[in-house]
Amino acid sequence: MPEQTAVIDASKPYNQPHRSGRLRSSGRFWLAVFRAYPSFAVGYGIIGIVVTVAVLAPWLSPYDPVRADPNAYLQPPGPLHWLGTDNTGMDILTRIIYAPRTDLVIAIIGTLISSMVGAPLGAIVGYYEGKGGWRRALSILVMRTADVLQAFPVFVFAIALVAVFGQGISSIVTAIAFVNIPIYVRLMRSQVLSIRNMRYVEAAFVAGASDAAIVWRHIIPNSIASVLAQLSINVGWSVLLTAGLSFVGAGVVAPTPEWGSMIASGFQSVMTGQWWPSIFPGIALGLTVFGFALIGASIEVLSDPAQRRLLVANIRA
Repeated sequence: MPEQTAVIDASKPYNQPHRSGRLRSSGRFWLAVFRAYPSFAVGYGIIGIVVTVAVLAPWLSPYDPVRADPNAYLQPPGPLHWLGTDNTGMDILTRIIYAPRTDLVIAIIGTLISSMVGAPLGAIVGYYEGKGGWRRALSILVMRTADVLQAFPVFVFAIALVAVFGQGISSIVTAIAFVNIPIYVRLMRSQVLSIRNMRYVEAAFVAGASDAAIVWRHIIPNSIASVLAQLSINVGWSVLLTAGLSFVGAGVVAPTPEWGSMIASGFQSVMTGQWWPSIFPGIALGLTVFGFALIGASIEVLSDPAQRRLLVANIRA
């Protein structure tokens, strides 16, 4: 028999079967997750819808989000304005669609800044805690500073920061980042205290790795799961804080679409029977915060190796 030779099609990548297999495996894994925890699917669905609506806002919104129409003053929900209009004649549905562009951007940027500052500080504090010299002094200084910051009521502290830096989006981002830093310092510190005596950390030290290399290459990667879970929860909390600041007049400047300012502007009308200017933005705000809380819970579960092994076993069964 003539010898057969393999013909390789250069137009197809070598890892195509492996990649498709990984995609199928990943799909089965997430299907098992959502079957075991249906609430996680609700959380991802809510945030997916909110983000999609925010991205496609110019194509989905029927009206200009900042254009007032005096002839449409406080119109109830109807065929022209599905969710009604506010006390300036602006369409409520349009402003709800545009509001995540402000609220989510502020919350995500502020939370990311706080985590990128607080998590490394917490890792350093946890690694050096209990050691002598300047390392102990640094740990004590950072933790006592965090205690002082957390001694103030968060909302009052945020209002004070906005008053110092001036009203605007950048001031709200600064306030959110500042008040959240102690949370990540304490969270990362507690994680590092539990793993700094692990064998792989001691092996890295015996191998001659510097303190910085041990913290960045070994400790932080193995402690980051709890930070990611907290990150999602804090994004939802930051959305709520942004809305609260705008509600009391210390947040986003009108007429920028923002859920808190919409609730505040329609609050007085509720007493006279016009409930829609406040109720619909409040529902959107509550669902968004709820969605981020569910995502945070999912990250906490998926970061547990025992839970992952159980889900994989259910897939193979």
